[in-house]
Amino acid sequence: MLSIYGSAQRLCDGVSRRSFLKIGGLAMGAAGGIGLPQLLRAEALAGKTPSHKAIINIFLGGGPPHQDMWEIKTEAPKEIRGEFNPIDTQVPGIQICEVFKNIAAMMSKFVVIRTVVGNSGGHDAHQCLSGWERGNLQSVGGRPSIGSVLSKLRGPVNRGVPPTVALAEKTQHVPWSEPGGPGFLGAAYTPFKPQGEGMADLKLQNVTFDRLQDRQALLKGLDNLKREADANGSIHGMDAFSEAAFGVLTSSKLVDALDLSKEDPSVRARYGDGKPYKFQYDGAPTCNEHVLMARRLVEAGVRSVSLSYGRWDSHGDNFGLVRDHGAKLDQCVSALVQDLDERGMLNDVTVCVWGEFGRTPRVNNGAGRDHWPQVSCALMAGGGMRTGQAIGETNRLGEYALKRPVHFQEVTSTIYHNLGIDTMSTAIPDPTGRPQFLVDVRDPIREIV
Repeated sequence: MLSIYGSAQRLCDGVSRRSFLKIGGLAMGAAGGIGLPQLLRAEALAGKTPSHKAIINIFLGGGPPHQDMWEIKTEAPKEIRGEFNPIDTQVPGIQICEVFKNIAAMMSKFVVIRTVVGNSGGHDAHQCLSGWERGNLQSVGGRPSIGSVLSKLRGPVNRGVPPTVALAEKTQHVPWSEPGGPGFLGAAYTPFKPQGEGMADLKLQNVTFDRLQDRQALLKGLDNLKREADANGSIHGMDAFSEAAFGVLTSSKLVDALDLSKEDPSVRARYGDGKPYKFQYDGAPTCNEHVLMARRLVEAGVRSVSLSYGRWDSHGDNFGLVRDHGAKLDQCVSALVQDLDERGMLNDVTVCVWGEFGRTPRVNNGAGRDHWPQVSCALMAGGGMRTGQAIGETNRLGEYALKRPVHFQEVTSTIYHNLGIDTMSTAIPDPTGRPQFLVDVRDPIREIV
């Protein structure tokens, strides 16, 4: 479908222009929405395209149980300890849950953080995607996500590929699938979010390239009618960004990255598909293919990929959920790190796997664990970090950080550091003109950088 709405309207900037051009599900024009031309225009203003560092941010929506994943509490009483046993890993002295056999076998490529603190308690992805509590700077639009900051500071690697992409499928509990908002940076820095099966925004539905070119010419003609009325020059240069937007539609790079049929079948088998989807309820599926797609997107030039994996809100049957979700996560994350390593990408790509908070030490009457913001956990890999480590230790019952608490923003600072952004010196002005640093806790995790 391609629609051109020709009636002019007056926008807040006082400029009359065509409402928008729409191809498939992707808004192409300026008015009333987040268009790809605006995104590309804003990115170009940054004027920087350094080496391609990237982040794959895997959000475990619902709050994964820290004591049933990376730090099994063998000395805790039965009502706290849980059902899992620890297993040795490739790194002497580090043990993790028996469910994560593949990760254990390549532990030298990973960092386990057992004592993430500073959790806001919000049942959403905002803190994992931005490093900030949701209410921070709300009066000027809120804090931007890491992907939006990258879009602002670094711009695209390739003009046919957006710098930040969110793969999370829509969830009934909507905050578990949020893409990571642009905050005070504005709508132009919103992550690109493919729809449906990941292709709806990119397909030229019943429109051939010849017909697309005809409509592109018509678009130029409509804009040219308004040139004389463009007293402040706001329309000048629109054609270049519309050309770039058309480039996304006509270039194979982004479409190919989302098309897993083009992937080596043996690689697809290594990742698995995460099916059957169990314990999903109002959350995300355990879609292993999204993790593979994230690698393909980064390879195509995307700087930030965020995705929501599984539904970890284990108020009931916590141990059944971890056996299911954990084994599937173990397969796809170990495959991702191995894949990045084999392709020579691991030092440039940071992988971060975490959720919004941990779970209660005491198992409830439904064999579940409830919300526990006092401490949570994270798994990291790549990014040039000193891996093969386990950082921090909770007390005997897994209630709080006993040794080396790691603040949420230390993890965020580490991600920025790996991306080549100095959080000590980098600030972005908010709409009032006041410079805002990317984090308050500006030092990355000293043990791994």
